[in-house]
Amino acid sequence: MIGQPEPACLLIADISGYTGYLAGVELDHAQDILADLVSTVVGSLRPMLRLAKLEGDAAFAYVVTPVIEGSTLQETVEGTYFAFRRRLRDIASASRCECNACIRIPGLDLKFVVHHGDVIRQRIAGREELLGSAVILVHRLLKNDVVERMGIAAYALYTADCVAAMGIEDPTQQGFIEHQVTTDIAGEVTTWIRDLAAAWTDEQARTRVIVEGRDVEWAYAFDSPAARQVTWDYITSRIRRPQWNADAVVEASPTGRRGAGTVNHCMHGKDAIVEEILDYRPYDYLTARSQVPVPGVPKLMHSYVLADRPDGGTHVELRFARPRPRDRTVFDQLFPGIQAMVAHGQELMAPLLAAEAEAARAGDGVEVPAGGGRYATEPITA
Repeated sequence: MIGQPEPACLLIADISGYTGYLAGVELDHAQDILADLVSTVVGSLRPMLRLAKLEGDAAFAYVVTPVIEGSTLQETVEGTYFAFRRRLRDIASASRCECNACIRIPGLDLKFVVHHGDVIRQRIAGREELLGSAVILVHRLLKNDVVERMGIAAYALYTADCVAAMGIEDPTQQGFIEHQVTTDIAGEVTTWIRDLAAAWTDEQARTRVIVEGRDVEWAYAFDSPAARQVTWDYITSRIRRPQWNADAVVEASPTGRRGAGTVNHCMHGKDAIVEEILDYRPYDYLTARSQVPVPGVPKLMHSYVLADRPDGGTHVELRFARPRPRDRTVFDQLFPGIQAMVAHGQELMAPLLAAEAEAARAGDGVEVPAGGGRYATEPITA
């Protein structure tokens, strides 16, 4: 039975350079490396998107939604690329093998094509399949001239339809580059390109700002049953936060994208807590400085720090920085109320995260092969 058309965000993550990589390398190690890298990519995408299928060296994923928050989608894409780059680095440093397959690992890279359009979901032979022109187009867009014309090997290509669904009014303000791609089914398609290698370089270069060690005055810890990406989204998203933290969150950013420099007005009735993000590292930590609506009260600095749990959930720490000596008296008077507000917010968030974890356990039915790590543990001679 064919379903009804539904709006969806469609994403393909493709390991570029793999076809050329296979030429002249040891196939057993090459397949093991591919399985490892694909598993890394899918593991980063899966909490936020549903895996439709694996297509050789590519993963096709989607989420059914009429609109999608631009910051969240870009964090998913860039977070996946960063995880891929870290995995390449770890493989290269751990490998004791000198075969061609292992030596040529650094030549691999990752690119994304992201589109938004109507799809039809249909069960075929017990598996869910996506149908429609949007599905065809997102695959056609993999064949483009971004590398040849722009010289960018690692990129995310977003269609204009996807950018519109993300609510981005001026993509250039967020660092996107406009690019026209000619297709056989849709003619000229306007796309917007993000240079992921440049984003990775910027990520490594930014100064860290985090509350830790002796700077911690008070820390509140809790465990979330949901994956780190989902937990992060509930903590940071202007759409998710009103479900547990505030009546509404008004987000203002110099670029229109959430990150360092974003200022949030968290509305609590008629009052607003003004929160400035100082450092923003999805999905590891964020640090912010907040001003409560009480005259004479100093700004409070805090960090949310997230870490994976062995059971697939997330350990969360909310750390508040030690106040300056001159602010100690006011801080001590104010802080019991802050502590109560934090505990209440976590109580409201807990059932939401539990529901997300329960939904994730249902899975998407696509099996992902795991790499055996033979390239690192069983060296062979080419």
